[in-house]
Amino acid sequence: MGIVGMTHDHVWQILNTPQHEGMELVGFAESNKALAMSYLKRANLPENLWFASLEEMIEKAKPEAVCDFRSTIEHLETVQKCAPKKIHVMVEKPLAVNLKAAKEMEALAKKYGISIITNYETTWYASHHEAFELINSKDKIGEIRKVVIMDGHGGPKEIGCSETFLSWLTDPIKNGGGALMDFGCYGADLMTWLMKSERPVSVSAIVQTNKPNIYPNVDDEATILVQYPKAQGIFQASWNWPFDRKDTEIYGQKGYIFANREPQMRVRSGERNASKEEIIVPKPLLNPRNDAFSYFAAVVRGIINPENDLGSLKVNMIAMEILDAAVKSSKTGKTVDLK
Repeated sequence: MGIVGMTHDHVWQILNTPQHEGMELVGFAESNKALAMSYLKRANLPENLWFASLEEMIEKAKPEAVCDFRSTIEHLETVQKCAPKKIHVMVEKPLAVNLKAAKEMEALAKKYGISIITNYETTWYASHHEAFELINSKDKIGEIRKVVIMDGHGGPKEIGCSETFLSWLTDPIKNGGGALMDFGCYGADLMTWLMKSERPVSVSAIVQTNKPNIYPNVDDEATILVQYPKAQGIFQASWNWPFDRKDTEIYGQKGYIFANREPQMRVRSGERNASKEEIIVPKPLLNPRNDAFSYFAAVVRGIINPENDLGSLKVNMIAMEILDAAVKSSKTGKTVDLK
């Protein structure tokens, strides 16, 4: 497995822990040599893992798969260069900078038979998988009626993201937007998965910039409303939360589930006056489904069929449709009809 780019701070997922079951790290392709050498030194990794370009890494290290840690707009280029060589690709969320780029990536994946996986932190929360089972296998809360998903933090600059990362994360062209894309994607992904890839009928969104002195070019606050025939999703994406948040509230016909990164969940179901909230400890996820890189290796090896998973291309094409509509709605002030 090779790494494409080092400008996304999530690259420290692999720099801090280069050993993952099922994969061998063969190199980092990064055009900024000074950045690459600095990061490799900090991570105590050998300098000979560095390659000046993706092409050089492909030629010399011969990766079977690559993980992209560059700006969102560069995801398409990575797939364009890797797909014809049958090299599988995992990108950091979201899948693409816009729906047009996502469709090009999807077409290349189908043409050359590669997997494209999108990596979200929330994919590896045991609580989300437990919630899915409680809803779909155990009918704990009945049909989904409303899902409220709150994601974000106090702002990428405020929490200490690197200048290299900020340079593209706060660029509306390279990132596709601000908080809407950066954290709205979590809601779009989770909601699509919970709804078993059902397409919504409409999307509305409002954005604002509360800190123009810090983020003059992008939104730092976004709310996305996604409508289904019998359900509604509300995604609150923000760079203004007082504390970090990745919280999911799922409301059904007869109960609710509150799930997040914590090792327990709040669940209530049953009659209005007879039920009480209970605490459920979700079953731990087992390898390779508890680690992004081991999971990706298992997909490449054909051990896992990712089709309906949170990181799958199928789920993320619908998530991109939601995000693309949200961006359009935020600019026009109108609801976007997807029927």
